[in-house]
Amino acid sequence: MDQAGADASRVAPAPSAPPVSSSPGALRREILIRLRRDGASTPDQLAVAIGASRTGVLQQLRALEATNFVSRQTIRHGVGRPRHLYDLTGDAQELFPSNYDGLAAGLLSAIGAVGGQELIEQVFQARRRQIGDRVRRELEERIGADAPLTERVRALAVIQDEQGYLADAVLEPDGTIRLREHNCAILDVASGQRSACDAELDLFRDVLGVDVVRETHIASGDRCCSYRISESN
Repeated sequence: MDQAGADASRVAPAPSAPPVSSSPGALRREILIRLRRDGASTPDQLAVAIGASRTGVLQQLRALEATNFVSRQTIRHGVGRPRHLYDLTGDAQELFPSNYDGLAAGLLSAIGAVGGQELIEQVFQARRRQIGDRVRRELEERIGADAPLTERVRALAVIQDEQGYLADAVLEPDGTIRLREHNCAILDVASGQRSACDAELDLFRDVLGVDVVRETHIASGDRCCSYRISESN
């Protein structure tokens, strides 16, 4: 995400009386909130609603359009100049508050109420199998089915990194291979459900087809999740 997207993140609720925005980032947030509330609007409508200049609003609309958070539609009416309507795209949803962690925790609590811990573990294992099928396909597409273990671990680290785990693979001088995750993308869930971490360990064992041992664990207070990987005996 570029600067326009970064400045627009963490959109706050709109105030009851919109103030004149004093910075580009604040103005972008006001525009996003107003479009969410009112729907497609012209630059003039936005400028009046927010209390900012049309030029300033148009500059930020163009920046948001360049990052695909806002789309523009041209409306022609008669012989006059066409109107430009701006509206949010689907990508803009990521800029607004969400509560996926709360939803996941609530669903797990409901599953536990229905079937106890055993059912929760079954759910995580079913998810692990689904992810495993996808990861195996991706590994085969990226490096082929017969790639050496080191290459498979590196490719797996790339896949995990793309999922937000800040993952890398390290080959130690003694030949030890480690997969490290410097961020837990599901920490709120993992902190309350050991089954989530057990399922990840099983996932790595399944897709690599070798022995995998967890050495450090973010949910237990370590700085990263580290896995030692070696050929099965």
